[in-house]
Formats: sequence, C-alpha cells, structure tokens
Amino acid sequence: MSSLNFVIGLVLVAAIVIGVVLIQLAEEFLRRQKKNIATTAKSGLDDMFIFVDPTKIFYYNVVALIVIPLVLWLLFDAAILAIAAAVIVTIMPKFVVSHLRKRRLKLFERQLPDALLMISGGMRAGASLTVALESMVKEQKPPLAQEFELMLREQRLGVDFDTALKNMEKRMPLQDFILVVAGMRISREVGGNFAEILETLADTLRRKHQMEGKIDALTAQGRMQGLIMTCLPLFLLLALTKMEPEAMAPMYNTLVGWATLAVVAAMEVIGYFAIQKVVTIDV
Repeated sequence: MSSLNFVIGLVLVAAIVIGVVLIQLAEEFLRRQKKNIATTAKSGLDDMFIFVDPTKIFYYNVVALIVIPLVLWLLFDAAILAIAAAVIVTIMPKFVVSHLRKRRLKLFERQLPDALLMISGGMRAGASLTVALESMVKEQKPPLAQEFELMLREQRLGVDFDTALKNMEKRMPLQDFILVVAGMRISREVGGNFAEILETLADTLRRKHQMEGKIDALTAQGRMQGLIMTCLPLFLLLALTKMEPEAMAPMYNTLVGWATLAVVAAMEVIGYFAIQKVVTIDV
C-alpha cells in the first residue's frame, strides 16, 4: 500500500512539474507572440497609415490559435492538421502585413505616372514645385497622397527637400520611384525644364506598366494553374479524410504517415514556388 501511495505521489509531483513547465512555456510563447505582433504593427502597419491596436490583433490571433486547430481536430480527428493550422495561424500576421505592404506599393506604383503629369501640369501653369505637389496631393488618393503629404509636412517642419525625398524613398523602395527621385535631384542640381523631365518620366513609367500588364495577362493562366495544382492535393486529402476516416487514419497517426505528409508538403511548396518563378517575368 505504501508503494502504491509512493507511486501515486510521484506521478502527481511529475504531473505538477510538467504542468508548471507547460504553463511557463505557454506564457513565454504568448509573450513573444505579443512582442512580434507589436513589432510587426509598429514597423509595418504604421508605415502604411493603418493604425490598429496591437493588443487587439494579439487577442484575435490567440482566439484563432485556439479555435481553428480545435475545429479541424474535431472535424477530421487528425492531430497533424491541428498542429499545422496552429503553426500557420502563428505566422499569419507577418504574412498578412507583408501582403498589405506589397499591395500598397503596387497601388503607389500605378498612381505615380498620373501624379507626375499633374505636377508637371501645375508647374507649366506657373506654380512652384511645392504648390504643384500640394495641388496633386489634394487630387490624388491614398497611398500616394499620404506619402507626398508626409513629405510636405517634413518640409514644413524644416527638413530640406533632398532629405524628405530620401525618407520617402526609404518608405517606398520601388524601382520606378527611385528613378523619379533621381530625376528630381538631378534637375534641381543642374537645372533644366523640370516639367518636361516629369512628363518624360511619366510616359516611360506608363509604357512600362502597359508592358507589365500584357505580361501579367499572358502569364495569368500559368499562375492559376500553379495555384490549382498546389491546392488540389490538399483538397483531395481533406475530402478523403472526411469520406474514409479509417483508411486515412494511418496517415495521421503513424510515423510513416507523418513522414509522407512532410514529403508531400515539401514537394507542394517547392512545386508552387518553381511555377511562380517560371511565370514571374521582371521588366
């Protein structure tokens, strides 16, 4: 009887120690996740003029981290799917911010030729560069209007024109905008018809965008095929798991099944990026 009590006590002590360790690990994970989300929101969302409380994002991420894996586990009775979903939810905020930033840069790039033509038109009408920029900001939409408005505010606070341009170039590291900044600096240093230079840059950028649009249209089918071919095995896996759970159980509950899933996942990722590399043409 004493031996049994000793074993029970030892098991309870071990369970308490394991529980304390797990709680500490969970607290450390949540602390790091909150810090990462706050850093991402500060360096990513604020630069895009998206002001969201990082604490709310953290709470939403924690709820998704609990609910989504639990739902997948209850639906498919597969621990590996729940673990994969937890990993995806954990890293999702960075990917979302990266996607929003790329979309913002793309929109800024599309707005740039029209903005240059508006600045050129204002200067041909006799306005100074600052007045032409202010007039363009009033007519344009975000994100271009936001970025140039920030540049004008820096100038009002005493920042010189070149420094304000450099700061804007850091925020918008686009090849097209770097070309525009270089043209502005050269024109201010050596003189010349600045309005004509802006019109030439706008025409060059517009022709470049037209060519990129044609390339995107020609490669759209390839991109869609890559996406479908990547998602099709995943859909089949989920469908078979739902239709034949007993036959698919070894895939999720055995070491061989996990190794197979790892190989499949690696091949899916490699195939997707390989197709994207083929259909992505840089102009």
